[in-house]
Amino acid sequence: MKRPSIFICGGGTGGHLYPALAVGKKLREKVPELEIIFIGSQRAMEKEIIQHHGEKFIGLKIAGLRGKGARAILSIPLVPIALIKSIYLIIKKRPRLVIGMGGYSSGPMTLAAWLLGRPRLILEQNARPGFTNRLLRPFVPKAVVAFQGTLSYFGHKGICLGNPVREEFNLIPPRQPHEFFTLLIFGGSQGSRFLNQLMVEVLACLIRVKEKLRIFHQTGPKDLSWVERAYREQGFNRITIAPYFFDMASRFAAADLIICRAGATSVAEIIAAQRPAVLIPFAQAAENHQYWNAYELAASGAADLLPESEATPQVLADKILSYLEEPHQLKLMEERLSSFKLEKPEEKIASLCLELMKFEPRMVSLG
Repeated sequence: MKRPSIFICGGGTGGHLYPALAVGKKLREKVPELEIIFIGSQRAMEKEIIQHHGEKFIGLKIAGLRGKGARAILSIPLVPIALIKSIYLIIKKRPRLVIGMGGYSSGPMTLAAWLLGRPRLILEQNARPGFTNRLLRPFVPKAVVAFQGTLSYFGHKGICLGNPVREEFNLIPPRQPHEFFTLLIFGGSQGSRFLNQLMVEVLACLIRVKEKLRIFHQTGPKDLSWVERAYREQGFNRITIAPYFFDMASRFAAADLIICRAGATSVAEIIAAQRPAVLIPFAQAAENHQYWNAYELAASGAADLLPESEATPQVLADKILSYLEEPHQLKLMEERLSSFKLEKPEEKIASLCLELMKFEPRMVSLG
């Protein structure tokens, strides 16, 4: 007898991959015989991360349509090609459910599921829905959102269950005082030249407290050597620098203060881990969605929002020194973060998926 299968579609950015993996893991716990196939773009990073977790991956030749110039125009012909391949894969694999995680590669597959009458669901991890999910809204019966304020974009289809994160982030214990004040700096799965350069310039302002600091810095693959050299030249030796931390949850657990971008997954992991953060949204993010993710927390005092336009070395250094010297501010931030934490989002999303999988195909029977 053929194993039941589902497609989990995200990709385009690393931020869609880890929520997808979290949902997949919980579904497999509930239905061990379930075949889970992850659908993404053909970027090497996606395939590497998914296969690192031992999962099946299929890449679609697709690129985002948002943006300007020739690159956006040239990506238009890829959409019907990806849609045709998606229809082929659905007919071939007959998934019981298609889950769209919001990345641009989820668009063709979710639309193909609608055309073929397969059960489908989208997850919106950002405070304001992205381009792909806004397009898909008419074609899905349910849309899971992370923030109460996002429900209005989806009407009666919306349900707020929170953002799925890897299980290890939910298991992080409350922050405890350390011998050293620990900073964690990262800019997403590919790193951030802006954050790397900013942090290197901040070091000169932290010389007087360097013996009190421990620093974890994820640079991305391109900037590792010169960033590490800059730390050494300034005399910062209690550092761990890597292009990518595969054990990010353990870094969160050790951190007193996180300095990072405001992608949906980073914000979700900060909420799950209940860790204070200075959020520096990527100013060029599509529709400024990172700013609104950060604002969702900062408006309640649950995070510190620092726009790129204001993020000078002195301003960031002053923030770090303030939190180091007045740790009660961190405690207040943690208390306010607790109001954003929804219990067991992965469990609830998996249960909703199983409920949808019981539905019969709407238009075309594929068996």
